[in-house]
Amino acid sequence: MSERARFGSKLGGVLVAAGGAVGLGNIWRFPTEVGSNGGAAFILIYLACVLFVGLPVMLSEFIIGRHTRKNAIGAFRQLAPNRLWTLVGTQGIVVAFLILCYYIVVSGWTAFYTVSSAAGLLTGERDFSAFFANFVASGWMPVAASLLCMAAVHVVVVRGVKEGIERASKIMMPALLLIIGLLIVGSFSMSGFREGVEFLLKPDFSKVTVDVALGALGQSFYSLSLAMGGLCTYASYFSRDTNLVKTGFSVASVDTSVAVLAGFVIFPAVFTVGVNPGMGPSLVFITLPSVFNMAFTQMAWVGYVFSGMFYVLLFLAALTSAISLHEPVTAYLSEETGLSRRTAARLVSMGAGLISIACALSLGPWKDFLIAGMTLFDLFDFVTAKIILPLGGIFIAVFAGWVMDRRIAWDELTNQGKHYTLLFRIWRFLVRWVSPTAIIAVFVHELLG
Repeated sequence: MSERARFGSKLGGVLVAAGGAVGLGNIWRFPTEVGSNGGAAFILIYLACVLFVGLPVMLSEFIIGRHTRKNAIGAFRQLAPNRLWTLVGTQGIVVAFLILCYYIVVSGWTAFYTVSSAAGLLTGERDFSAFFANFVASGWMPVAASLLCMAAVHVVVVRGVKEGIERASKIMMPALLLIIGLLIVGSFSMSGFREGVEFLLKPDFSKVTVDVALGALGQSFYSLSLAMGGLCTYASYFSRDTNLVKTGFSVASVDTSVAVLAGFVIFPAVFTVGVNPGMGPSLVFITLPSVFNMAFTQMAWVGYVFSGMFYVLLFLAALTSAISLHEPVTAYLSEETGLSRRTAARLVSMGAGLISIACALSLGPWKDFLIAGMTLFDLFDFVTAKIILPLGGIFIAVFAGWVMDRRIAWDELTNQGKHYTLLFRIWRFLVRWVSPTAIIAVFVHELLG
């Protein structure tokens, strides 16, 4: 058996894991959740949820992955006392593949908007609601955009852990952070900058409800890309001297920073033109193109550049997450079936690509074909986000806190007792009691809601 791949550096491992966590949920979903739930108060609750719920589960995936040095299914098979717990690893692989099938469709949207912005189609007077609707309904354009994104992801994954995924992350993650910085600098010139910053930094606790708190909890869980097999698989490539606690805090910090900084880009523009900050998901593809144009009416070229950089930012975030969804499935097929990495990656790309065609068409020409009252795209989103992911998070926390040998967690989290001994006890308490209880609350709330 060949030696398992490793990341070439600790920084590379952090950037890869952070790239897997940072995605459209940070730049698209997080600002809309903030806008819909009162601004800074939501952010404070979100930060607490990341620290006390999301991070313990992330560290659990790191422990399991690095200790076993196997794919998600192989890892649970090695550590589990019976085969039933292996299903937790299976869940991670299955949900990663299912999410990839429809996530790559949204990635295609970001690619289309990036090209459209470069071509000048997102400037001037235009009905952007009709622009987006016509694009989605056309059928062939979203399909082509999705397949091109899948091809880009495939090229990275097929090149391997060090030469493909790590190298790409070392380029895309700094580029992503640079673009956010430039966009924030650009937002300084907007008349609504002060109001947007105040909205993000001045808490209004009168708007905090149980629904808002549970929404922040759910957002923290999904934003960190937990229970998708990716973090567990990436951790299996960490070196033995990697500090898991420091890496976990670094990944959570980068992920949260990108989400919050995206707000400093979006809300000054939103308040400049007087748009409701709680517009929801349509904010990114329908409202923001018009907002960017109106915010820079005196210097049209600035709006052109600002809009272009924003959609490049979305595109990069989409690709890093898509890679983290592709890799755990590829690693599983390669390691468990004996297929070469190239063949395994090709099977994943072809399978997800074919299903993505159906998901893309389900929002256009096939929109009348419904399953349980939902399009195929919406069905994939509902089943993965509302059912499989929360259940996976619950079982990972229970497994790490109650089933897995305590000595394994101790050795991995403290590097054989060298540091973080007190933090180990805090992690163990959180992962046994706080994380599963909180995720159950979100799960029940989402189903009943």
